[in-house]
Amino acid sequence: MAQNVYDWLDERLGLQAIYDAILDREVPKVNWWFTLGSASLFLGLMQGITGILLSVYYVPTPDHAYDSITYIMTGVKFGWLILGIHHWGASLLILTAFIHMLRVFFYGAYKYPREVTWITGVMLLIGALGMGFTGYLLPWNQRSYWATTVGTEIAGSVPGIGNIILRILRGGTDLSALTLSRFFSLHIWIFPAILLAVVLTHLYLVIRLGISNIPDEDS
Repeated sequence: MAQNVYDWLDERLGLQAIYDAILDREVPKVNWWFTLGSASLFLGLMQGITGILLSVYYVPTPDHAYDSITYIMTGVKFGWLILGIHHWGASLLILTAFIHMLRVFFYGAYKYPREVTWITGVMLLIGALGMGFTGYLLPWNQRSYWATTVGTEIAGSVPGIGNIILRILRGGTDLSALTLSRFFSLHIWIFPAILLAVVLTHLYLVIRLGISNIPDEDS
């Protein structure tokens, strides 16, 4: 019965061809440094799952943001664990992605024909940093408030357009409820949508072009 169902789906969806292309393709002899891309993908998925769970209880308003975080920590079953995974997972994701890009750079894996793969990887790292920056404000405590104040002031120091960037990020001259709302929207909608598109493009290129070999001494 199960085989018949699989054959029916395979004939219409090409499941075997998808499996062969993604999971059963040949890869060169590599080392553990080549697992950092998969580790980054796993950490990104964990961030998405824990973020969805946290959004069920989080309230993005200045009056209730901190209280909702406290409730998640103390009143929600395993809320402290989910929040902890999301908090520390963000730092681990950025660290893993950064080391992954260092490996790609020092091994010369960014060269022809993988230039676009490298560009999408840089975009993913920048996006992860953006996710971390926007998420840092969401607890709305003293540390996140003043850290975001400093961070947006740094963005506002860009010559010529700094003041415009500052007002766009804050929704005005100072941090307010509008700032929190904008950062929350960026954190759960805008950045994830962009990152999902770039991740799919990155994975497609990795599958299409394959994994680079470890360079020899001559290379």
